[in-house]
Amino acid sequence: MVDEKEFIEQLLNPKTQNTAFQKLISDYQRPLYSHVRNIVLNHDDADDVLQNTFVKVFQYLKNFKGESKLFSWMYRIATNEALTFLNQKAKLKGISSEDLQNKTIENLRSDVHYDGDEIQLKLQKAIVTLPEKQQLVFKMKYFEELKYEEIAEILGTSVGALKASYHHAVKKIELYVTSN
Repeated sequence: MVDEKEFIEQLLNPKTQNTAFQKLISDYQRPLYSHVRNIVLNHDDADDVLQNTFVKVFQYLKNFKGESKLFSWMYRIATNEALTFLNQKAKLKGISSEDLQNKTIENLRSDVHYDGDEIQLKLQKAIVTLPEKQQLVFKMKYFEELKYEEIAEILGTSVGALKASYHHAVKKIELYVTSN
């Protein structure tokens, strides 16, 4: 991609912003979709959250200070949008976020966009048992193969804390998989 500062200037300039924003979407749509889908699990929900994410990126880009990479900033927005979406959906249904995720996992079998097998479903069930932060860290490291430094920037925490969270998550998942 073009120098990031230059690209951000293009995004903010009314004369170049449409073209620049189309490039931003084409460059980041797939990785952000995957990230959001890993959190919300449902294809249609992921599409909705992704659309909200790009609206927020466009809306708040003028406030982007450049203290992190644009990629990290957008991932943070996508993460927050996905978590907010899950919490609101659970609240509307009058159930806990964990119960909502369990129901979503059960519905994955009939989701035409899901291509996992029984082992993947078992892994998803194990992940739901983790605390929210461990879920995020595990999914970002395991499924998206992000580096600890990238995850630290996205989640606003230290690399050491992430390594510990990931280690604990892996141990809990191993225990779940072997005992179920």
